[in-house]
Amino acid sequence: MSTKNDILSAIRSHTGKRYNMPELTLDAITYDDKIAQFSEALEAAGGKAVVLQAGEDVNDVIRRHFPDATRIASNLSGITCATFNPDELADSRELDNTDLSIVEGHFGVAENGAVWITRQVRHKALYFISDSLVLLVDKEALVNNMHEAYKQTENMVYDFGAFISGPSKTADIEQALVFGAHGPVGVLVILK
Repeated sequence: MSTKNDILSAIRSHTGKRYNMPELTLDAITYDDKIAQFSEALEAAGGKAVVLQAGEDVNDVIRRHFPDATRIASNLSGITCATFNPDELADSRELDNTDLSIVEGHFGVAENGAVWITRQVRHKALYFISDSLVLLVDKEALVNNMHEAYKQTENMVYDFGAFISGPSKTADIEQALVFGAHGPVGVLVILK
């Protein structure tokens, strides 16, 4: 039985002419109005986007969209409607029965309504366990497409990252669509 290096050497010795990787150029889709496209794509995915107006308080917007939420998690300064800081919990199971989580997104993708998040909380379960999720995103941080999105993540350092586009959903073979199967039932993106 050969070692790994013997196998790789044998492969190299039988390799024919080598070619350099070609320069890839893509004519990826772009949008004249990234905010409108992002909002439309997020709505198609089952979520909702709102643009924070000048002078409008983000806490008022959150309360207007989630008037019945009583257990609200956020570690963000300025989020006064939060009822607890999830980073103060020792065990992620204590996040169960959270009505609403409010977190920061790095940027949004107009093409599909996705928001890129990295772990900015002690327990990453926060992103998936609450009934609803509010993502705060700088409207100037919207990119056109996933090609641009992956370029944005190239130099980031993170231990967890995910694109979230709308609420969790799944469908069975009978095509019965269920929201909230693996995460939040509702997602609101506030473009600030």
